[in-house]
Amino acid sequence: MLHRVKVKLKQELDILRGRKSRIIKGVQVPHRWYGGLHAGFFVYPERVGENAFVYSFGTGEDVSFDMAMMKNHGCTIHAFDPTPKSIEWVAQQPLPPGFHFHPYGIGTETGTVRFNLPVNENHVSGSIVEYSHLDTHNSIEVPMRSFADILRELGHDRIDVLKMDIEGSEYEVIPTILDAGVEIGQILVEIHERYFPDGREKTRKMLNQLNDNGFLVFGVSDSLEEISLINSALLT
Repeated sequence: MLHRVKVKLKQELDILRGRKSRIIKGVQVPHRWYGGLHAGFFVYPERVGENAFVYSFGTGEDVSFDMAMMKNHGCTIHAFDPTPKSIEWVAQQPLPPGFHFHPYGIGTETGTVRFNLPVNENHVSGSIVEYSHLDTHNSIEVPMRSFADILRELGHDRIDVLKMDIEGSEYEVIPTILDAGVEIGQILVEIHERYFPDGREKTRKMLNQLNDNGFLVFGVSDSLEEISLINSALLT
């Protein structure tokens, strides 16, 4: 109980100091945390059917979320990450047959982009954005594909859960996902507003776009960065 009070107090202080956005839930539904402390999201389990398809953008070196989805729902996972360390790490893991890894990232267009690697060589996450923990003098070319092209390649017209941790690119990519016309049950996205001077405005705009397309927030992590949304069509 005391821990939860401390968490809530820190959240409120971060919001009042302008460090984090205040995320308002749009609907109250039963939800569970799937995955590790730093690689998990809240999921609405009752709206994940057996043999569901999950798109997992941003693998890093932690597939605990994906394994939880497979364990609890028998999901087929399609995971994506263009980061060299992630590609190497995944290749060394004894992953189950239902886990499919694609060594490219999601972007607004299909092609190659300059990808900034972490300043700390022990870290894995890179990004196309510029931020203090990334080395703009140490960048590489990595492949990206648009959401529409990924759908065409994999042949899917429905995605049960779409999880996204793409280090600041979410603000540009989410609109292309919403414009693709594919049915998505739940969208789980980690926001990186700390990367941008107008980060909170970017978050506000992105959430408004999701709301306008029928997605309602049902879960927010203690860090206020992992946001889970449900397609309102699944609530009727």
